[in-house]
Amino acid sequence: MRLIRRRREQLKLLGDYLGLCGSGALKELSKRQVHEIQSHMGRLETADKQSLHLVENEIQASIDQIFSHLERLEILSSKEPPNKRENAKLRVDQLKYDVQHLQTALRNFQHRRYAREQQERQREELLSRTFTTNGTQKKILDIANMLGLSNTVMRLTEKRAFQDKYFMIGGMLLTCVVMFLVVQYLT
Repeated sequence: MRLIRRRREQLKLLGDYLGLCGSGALKELSKRQVHEIQSHMGRLETADKQSLHLVENEIQASIDQIFSHLERLEILSSKEPPNKRENAKLRVDQLKYDVQHLQTALRNFQHRRYAREQQERQREELLSRTFTTNGTQKKILDIANMLGLSNTVMRLTEKRAFQDKYFMIGGMLLTCVVMFLVVQYLT
């Protein structure tokens, strides 16, 4: 909230300043804001989830403000003397390109964040599911009884399933240890 109030005060001062100055001050102000936005983009990567939306909104507001400055700069550059007009338009176009690049970077960051949040939700959903083998095992035993398999064969099958579980857990642990050792020694 403090940053928003500060930005409003800066905008008011900017309006007063622009009333007094020509396009040179507006160009310098726009360049300065582009640099501020670039520094805020660095803050996006380290911001926590709560302040992330505030930083994004602040960046978007600054980008919108710069676009309005650039529209005014285009009008002012067309009023420049003919020998300076082309150079002024080139500088305005360069600022436009920089701002468009920043807006694209912000959209890419938002897209990556939304994709990451969706992946986290899907992962949590998968982890919350419970996979029961008891129901499946009971169905297999019922089918085996219907086929006429003896109790000893069914007990051997159950024993094998019990042993397979330990082999699976041991294999998972061994895989984790190997991955850890590979990461440890290769980095």
